[in-house]
Amino acid sequence: MRLENSYGIDLGTGMVKIYDQKADHITQESTMIALRNGNQVFAVGNDAYSMFEKAPSDVRIIRPVSNGRINDILMTEAVLHTLLRRNTTYTGSRPTLYFSVPMDLTEIEKRAYASIAQKGRLRRSRVFLVEKPIADAIAVGVPLHHTKGTMIINLGAQSTELSVLADERVIINRLVPIGGMQFDQAVREGVLHKNNFLISSRTAQRLKFVLTDFRQEPSEGRKVYGLDRSSGLPRDGIVSAHTVTRMVRHECLLLADEIRKFIDRIPPQVQASIQRDGIILTGGSARIPGIDQYFRGQLEYPVRISQYYGMSTIQGIRILIRRPEMRHWAIDPSRNTV
Repeated sequence: MRLENSYGIDLGTGMVKIYDQKADHITQESTMIALRNGNQVFAVGNDAYSMFEKAPSDVRIIRPVSNGRINDILMTEAVLHTLLRRNTTYTGSRPTLYFSVPMDLTEIEKRAYASIAQKGRLRRSRVFLVEKPIADAIAVGVPLHHTKGTMIINLGAQSTELSVLADERVIINRLVPIGGMQFDQAVREGVLHKNNFLISSRTAQRLKFVLTDFRQEPSEGRKVYGLDRSSGLPRDGIVSAHTVTRMVRHECLLLADEIRKFIDRIPPQVQASIQRDGIILTGGSARIPGIDQYFRGQLEYPVRISQYYGMSTIQGIRILIRRPEMRHWAIDPSRNTV
C-alpha cells in the first residue's frame, strides 16, 4: 500500500502556514526569501526574516506574496518547496495540497498554484484551492449550509478581507488595503514624530502588540533602540503606550470607515442576521488587546474574535482535510467551473 499525505498551505503576505496531516501539526515561517548577487537564493522563511533590515548590500530580502496573492511565481515556488522540505514528513507518491486563496482569482491565478506546487518530488501532487473566507468560517464553526448571514473580517498582514457568507457561499467580499504592516508603519511614524528617532519595522510590530490597548487609557512605556533622526547615530529611547495606541487607533478608524461602507452594501435581511450573530474578527492583528471592543463601538455590531487569530485560515483547512464530508468546499483549479 502506498503511503500518501495531505498538506494545507496558507500562503500569506507575512507568514506561510503549513499543515501536515500525518503529523497533525501546523508550522509557520515568514514569507520571505533572501537573494544574493541578483537571484541566488541565500535564505528562506525565518532564516530570511532574521536578516530583514539587517542584510548586507549584496543581499536583497523580498516577499513574493502580496495581498495574499502570488506576486512572483519563481520566488514563491522556492519558498514553498523549501519550507515543505523543512517542516513536513513523508509526502508519499502522490500528495494532495490544499491552498487557501483570496476570492475572485482569475483562471490564470488559480492555475499558478498548481504550477508552483507540481515540481520535483511534488510533480504528481493533486492541488485544490479553498477560499479564505470559507476556511475561516469552518475554523470558527459557522454552519455554512444554514447561515443566513455571517460576516468575517480577516486582519491580514498587508490588507483586511471583508466577507459575508449566506446561502452556502460568499455573497459579497472586499479587500481593504489596511493591515498589520500599515499599523506598523503608523507606529514608526508616530515614534519618529514624538521621539525624533527611527525604529525598525520589526520593533514597531513588537510595540504594536505589547503597548497598544483599546481597553484602558495606556500608561506604559518601553525602551527601544533606533537611529537618531538628527545625527543618524544609534540611540535608545522610551516609547509610550499612548503614542503607539494613538497611531494604531488612527489606522483602525480608517478601517472602520471602510467596513461601514461595506456593511451598507449588504442586503437588509442579511444585515439582520449579522446583527444577531455578530461579526467574527480573525487575523494576526486581532491579538491587539481590546480591538474587538473598539470595532464593536465603531460599528455598533457585536464583534467576537476567533480563538485562532492569525491561524484561523490554516485551522479551517486542517478541519476540511480531516473531515472528508467537507472537502466539497475545495476547488479543483484544473476545471473552469467551481
